Amino acid sequence: MKVNSAEIVISAVRPNQYPEGNLPEFALAGRSNVGKSSFINKMLNRKALARISSKPGKTQTLNFYLINEILHFVDVPGYGYAKVSKSERDAWGKMIETYITSREQLKAVLLIVDLRHPPSKDDVLMYDFLKHYGIPVIIIATKADKIPKSKWQKHMKITKETLELKAEDSIILFSSETGEGKDKAWSVMGSFMK
Repeated sequence: MKVNSAEIVISAVRPNQYPEGNLPEFALAGRSNVGKSSFINKMLNRKALARISSKPGKTQTLNFYLINEILHFVDVPGYGYAKVSKSERDAWGKMIETYITSREQLKAVLLIVDLRHPPSKDDVLMYDFLKHYGIPVIIIATKADKIPKSKWQKHMKITKETLELKAEDSIILFSSETGEGKDKAWSVMGSFMK
């Protein structure tokens, strides 16, 4: 998809703050510092629409990005970051759960994992949570440029096995540096918009 316009339209914490209308939405989930902002910026051909922070745990709201006036990306707070109080983590958890389980416009969740490492316990918990609620999942295995091409399939296999990936869910090899997987990600998301 050619992105002609992209803007952040609202940072929400409650359902009454979500954008109105019926545009399809794709939520982006993943542990803190996994590269969600880099993924957003690469997908939207922007350098810094989504702020890339050296401080994990920076996203504390649901950030809605309007793309080409036809869909939203929804960046949710990253999980697994220790330097956040338990009460803050609980509040984020509730906010994310409310959004994911009740938002009719949500078409799929893009679960971003680091291809270099097996998915974390938190990644597995998030995947299991999404499957429990019947939410379609697209796994984005990012940082592909950081490992040799000859090892991609081995790492993909470890990711699939660790998550116990269901047949109906896609896994896409991705690199924010090279753009690897960008067209495929748009194509898979497009299949949920028909």
